[in-house]
Amino acid sequence: MGQTPDWVKQLKPSGPQGHELLAAERSKSTLPVAKLSELIHTKEVLERRARILEILKSEQVFDKSQNYFKGRIERFEAALARAKKLRSLRVKHGWNLQEYRTASDLISEPGPYGLHDSMFLVTIGEQGTPEQRDFFLKRAENYEIIGCYAQTELGHGSNVRGLETTATWSPQDKGFIIHSPHLTASKWWIGSLGKTANHAIVMAQLIIAGKSYGPHPFVVQIRDLKTHEALDNVHVGDIGPKFGYNTMDNGFLLFNNVKVPYISMLARFSHVDPSSNQYVRRGSPSLVYGTLTWVRSTIVMQAGSVLARGVTIATRYSAIRRQFQDRDAPESEKGENPVLNYTMVQIRLLPLLAATFALHFTGTRMMQMYQQNQEKMSIGDANKDSKRGPGPEETSIGSDILADLHATSCGLKSLSSTIAAEGLEVCRRACGGHGYSSFSGIGPWYADYLPTTTWEGDNYMLTQQVARYLLKSARSVLSSQPPTNDTTRILHNYHSRADIGCAFDILSSDSDIVDAFAWRISFLTFEASKHRDEQKKPWNDLLVDFYRLSKAHSQYMVVKNFHEALQSHDTISQVDSETLEVLKKLYRLYALHTLEQEGSEFYASGAVTVKQISLARTNAVMKLLKDIRPHAVRLVDSWAFDDWVLDSSLGREDGKVYEDMFYRASELNPLNQITVNPYPESAVLFKKDEREERRSKL
Repeated sequence: MGQTPDWVKQLKPSGPQGHELLAAERSKSTLPVAKLSELIHTKEVLERRARILEILKSEQVFDKSQNYFKGRIERFEAALARAKKLRSLRVKHGWNLQEYRTASDLISEPGPYGLHDSMFLVTIGEQGTPEQRDFFLKRAENYEIIGCYAQTELGHGSNVRGLETTATWSPQDKGFIIHSPHLTASKWWIGSLGKTANHAIVMAQLIIAGKSYGPHPFVVQIRDLKTHEALDNVHVGDIGPKFGYNTMDNGFLLFNNVKVPYISMLARFSHVDPSSNQYVRRGSPSLVYGTLTWVRSTIVMQAGSVLARGVTIATRYSAIRRQFQDRDAPESEKGENPVLNYTMVQIRLLPLLAATFALHFTGTRMMQMYQQNQEKMSIGDANKDSKRGPGPEETSIGSDILADLHATSCGLKSLSSTIAAEGLEVCRRACGGHGYSSFSGIGPWYADYLPTTTWEGDNYMLTQQVARYLLKSARSVLSSQPPTNDTTRILHNYHSRADIGCAFDILSSDSDIVDAFAWRISFLTFEASKHRDEQKKPWNDLLVDFYRLSKAHSQYMVVKNFHEALQSHDTISQVDSETLEVLKKLYRLYALHTLEQEGSEFYASGAVTVKQISLARTNAVMKLLKDIRPHAVRLVDSWAFDDWVLDSSLGREDGKVYEDMFYRASELNPLNQITVNPYPESAVLFKKDEREERRSKL
């Protein structure tokens, strides 16, 4: 095609320019963006991001200009180069773990060291003995060994107890034999395994003298540390291209009776006594599942930011994009209308904008809960005499302390990742035709995020964990046990008032909205309890009800956490009264929009009347859309996404949408450096390939 002519480069978009339109949008609101950014991220985090971002931008390996044009192998190659550079930068600048994770987040793509840096290190740290941490963890932290977390199998995902890989104790060798007895025992979807890792934490069924003791973690070397070739009787490789996430080498792994030493079994909580060949459990067995709970907690924490990227892009572009005329506009305002003015766009984007804040405050609380529970568990406060039976992800009875966190993390992981994934697609569609372009920055981000809805527990299957916990809590209330936490408190309150009923003023009282969500989940819990315990309905027959139950409980948690965050001293002290009022409107929009969507359950529970549901939809929500609309651009600005991070034509902070899209298409697109031979009678495909010419000049 040749170079873009100068006369094309001089062309400008017609009508008002993008930077003028966004400037006009920002002038409609006086929200202090910097202060709001500090509320979301903290000043310390913002300064850290700015400092690290400057370093990343200065390195050629992190250039993003060709990201959207690369194929699978090229993308993995670039990701590996970036991962190595990131490691060298960490050493050079002495970054701590937070700084390193900040850099990884700013790059905004899954990297080949992803599972090594997270689950491999975390699992050894949490489940290894001091000796194992000395032997494995120190080398892993120095990247002398590189690992992954091999749990999911070709035939089993969420059902950890059903894993087929075996680890058989060998009394003669005082070690274990790792084996894949079936094709479906192949480890599958394992990040960092396909080409990068030389070690894996393998979840395998522990077999002693023919008896299975359930899945346990084993650190297993899979590749030679010098040649990086697979070891004997190990078959490992990449599983191939995916819908997204193609910078990560998700892999498969099979073993043929591979012997591993005694130290391989992570033994902080259980081990095999080499002298007696007996299985011994020590400490709190439920902490074996701390890795999954940690991962789910981080997913909840990240969901708000993940969704905020899409909302930022779609909101900015909707303020610039003009389509059709407002039929009722005065003659002086005739002309194409910014699509953000249309209520059909507002009802799609602004509740998602509200959800970004709701998920952020919930995620912050979730991580606090995780840290608090880890501290309690580590000092032995766990209830070791719990009567709770093992769940599908567990091999033995766990503690009641972890049961609370486990149920909360399962439910919120399911809800938050669903909201984020589905919300990104809503944002993409709200961008119209250009949303289908990779240059929008939403589609590729959505494709990379989408597996979050199925990994670390399928979002539908996880809800059984929540339902199981709520049924247990209902039984404690029905047996007149005193409330011990928020769940049993709201169930006890409902049970004592069920015959009297309630009168929640959801249209005027923010706290009544929280109470209405609590009433609804309590109603659904006791209904499920009646079906299961009184009517003896099979578990499988109740799975749809359990999904709704988990969703309701998690929605209550999000609404409650959002409301409490806005009442907290930290929030009130950081923002002015006008900003706080806008945040409260976001809270009401999220809560009432959710309530209206789930209206039948709220009505059936008696939490609200039909009239209230109708008014919430026709009056309250629509008025909130109108009130929030002038602040929309400043609200997304407060998430403080740098253009380099977003990598989006449509979401540019300066509004130069169409200039950027055309530049990427015309000047960055390598396909435009090829001249094809279109005629079928010729075997020649390309008449000219300027890509090769340019490479030869470099």
